[in-house]
Amino acid sequence: MRILAAGDHFVLTSLLVKALRDELGDAPDIAEATLPWPVEPFGRVAEVDEASGTEDAMIEALDGAEVCVTQMAPFTRRVLAAAPDLKLIVVSRGGPVNVNVEAAAERGVRVCYAPGRNATATAEFTVGIMLATLRRIPQTHHSLAVEREWRGDFYSYENCGLELEDTTVGLVGYGAIGSRVARVMAAFGAKVLVYDPYAEGEVVGERVDTLEELLGRSRVVTLHARVTPETRGLIGAREIGLMPSGSVLVNVARGPLLDYDALCDALDSGHLMAAGLDTFYAEPVPAGSRLFTTPNLVMTPHLGGASRAVAHKAARIVAAEVGRYARGEALAHCMNP
Repeated sequence: MRILAAGDHFVLTSLLVKALRDELGDAPDIAEATLPWPVEPFGRVAEVDEASGTEDAMIEALDGAEVCVTQMAPFTRRVLAAAPDLKLIVVSRGGPVNVNVEAAAERGVRVCYAPGRNATATAEFTVGIMLATLRRIPQTHHSLAVEREWRGDFYSYENCGLELEDTTVGLVGYGAIGSRVARVMAAFGAKVLVYDPYAEGEVVGERVDTLEELLGRSRVVTLHARVTPETRGLIGAREIGLMPSGSVLVNVARGPLLDYDALCDALDSGHLMAAGLDTFYAEPVPAGSRLFTTPNLVMTPHLGGASRAVAHKAARIVAAEVGRYARGEALAHCMNP
């Protein structure tokens, strides 16, 4: 069995190869390729999203491969048509958006993914950016470390931030990430509200029936929903307007959930005290974006799921799936079984 390990500069090719060797031994023929992400931003390649590298490079690298493990390689209809030996693609991320799953199914190629690989990292990052936003840590650091100015006015009542204890924190979405954030918020002593019409069973805190109720009652709102036709543009001007004056909005989920012009309007007017963003409507953020001139924003470049533990975990998850394939067992996370 010939395997292509197409890593990048986060889920390293060497990590994929080691995990495959640990799972399968030395028998498989493993070819290696390294894609340019995140040194170069991912983007759309032909009909697939969030991919890295080119179709031509992948076609060459896939020569004779029966299996490919990757995070970002573009599996377009053209790439799949040029890889007649390919039977299995395992993508080391929560969803295979860089794979044309329909075209793969037409060619009898199974597509697997790695759910939950970065849930802990993203939940921890959400809490971090929430605290940084509430307590204005980046602004005060910049003032002292870069501008060399000791700003006593940051201690004034008007400029002080919020604390989490006894603050109502509303979570939109209660999956693997949202549920972890809820547990941490409860540990801080926050009053947790949860809106997720698809979540089953008990939740940490109080479940509310409508998004409108959550927004109206929460001083801090954090987004944890997936992007679907139903959730695209979920939080716009109307929804932000329902939040109490002086509230905080955090998005470490996906950019399309949020109307960023409406967010900037609310920050400019002072209706929102602050916002923390790790994901955006376009990535990288365009140079002329309003976000760069809007006050009280904490921004990071889509780092929520980035930790070394995630890279190791992703490699182990995909290697285990290849092991199941090699042994003829049922695949654990297959999009098109």
